Amino acid sequence: MKVAVYNMRPFDEKEWFEVYSAQLGLTLVTCPDAPDLENVKLAEGCPCVDIITSPIDRKLMSAFASCGVQYLVTRTIGYDHIDLEAAREFGIRVGNAPYGPNGVADYAVMLILMSIRKMKRIMQRTNMQDYTLAGIQGRELKDLTVGVIGTGRIGRTVITDLSGFGCRILAYDIHESPEVSGHAQYVPLSRIWKEADVITLHTPLTEENFHLINEETIARMKDGVVIVNTARGGLIDSKALITALEQKKVGAAGLDVVEKEFGLYYYDHKNDILDNRELAVLRSLPNVTVSHHMAFYTDNEVKTVVLDSLRSCKLFMEGKENPWEVA
Repeated sequence: MKVAVYNMRPFDEKEWFEVYSAQLGLTLVTCPDAPDLENVKLAEGCPCVDIITSPIDRKLMSAFASCGVQYLVTRTIGYDHIDLEAAREFGIRVGNAPYGPNGVADYAVMLILMSIRKMKRIMQRTNMQDYTLAGIQGRELKDLTVGVIGTGRIGRTVITDLSGFGCRILAYDIHESPEVSGHAQYVPLSRIWKEADVITLHTPLTEENFHLINEETIARMKDGVVIVNTARGGLIDSKALITALEQKKVGAAGLDVVEKEFGLYYYDHKNDILDNRELAVLRSLPNVTVSHHMAFYTDNEVKTVVLDSLRSCKLFMEGKENPWEVA
C-alpha cells in the first residue's frame, strides 16, 4: 500500500512519517514541495496522496486522477483549499486530519492577551531600550466582553480557557452546543458586533461567511474593538480591516491567518517582493500582531496529523469505515 506525501517537512514530520508508516505497513513516496503539475507524477501507483494547505484546483485534481489517485487527505482541519467539486468529478475522495483543539485555543488566548496589553509595542520598545510607559497602557480581560464566533472543538476550548479570566463571554454558532452554556451565552451575531470588546474567530471558511468581518460589520462594532483570527484568512476583508485600524475603529488585531496566504506561508521569502500588499501594511502597524498560520503548530499536533492522515489512507485502501473522510 503506497502513499504519496507532499509538503513533507524534514525537520519535524519526517521521523514520524517513518515511524508510523512502518507501524501501519505503508510504503511512502515523499516530496518536500507542494504538489504541482510537474511533480504530480510522483503519485503514479499511489492510491492515496497526503498534503497540507496547498491549493488543489481542478487541473491538479485531474492530473492526480490520471496518475490513479483515488483518495486525497490533508494534514489540516480545514479543507477549503481543495476543490471538492473537481474531486467528485474525477472520483477522488477527500479526508482531513483534525488535531486536538488546545494548541490553537492556547494561541488564540495568547493573541487576545498580547493585543489588549499592547505587547507588540512593548517588545519593540524594549528591543530599542526605550523603557517609557506612555502609550502602552493595557486593559484587563476581566473587564471585557469577548465574542467567540464558532463553537466547535476549538471555539469551545477557547471559551473554557477564557472563563478562568472572569470575562463576560458571548458566543455564536449556527449549531449551538450544550457544553457552552456553563461559561458563555449564545447570542445573535448582531449582539456580538454591538457588545464585544474582543472578537475571536473559530469558524471554517464557507461561501456564506466569506468576509464575515467587512466594512459593514466593522461599522457596527464597538470603537476600539480587538479582532483575533486563528481560523481562516478569508473570514476578514483585509482592506476593510486596514481602513478600520487606520481610523482607530479597530483598536488592535491578532492575525495568525490572512487572505492570499497560500504559496506564501511555510516558505523562505526574505529575498522576494511579495504580491500581498495588505499583509505588508498589517505587519507594519504597531497594534497588529501577525504570525504565519502556525497556531496549530505544537509537538502534539505534528505527531497527531501525521499518524491520522496515514491511518485514514490505510482505512481507505482497505475499504473500511473511515472517520476522517469528509467528501
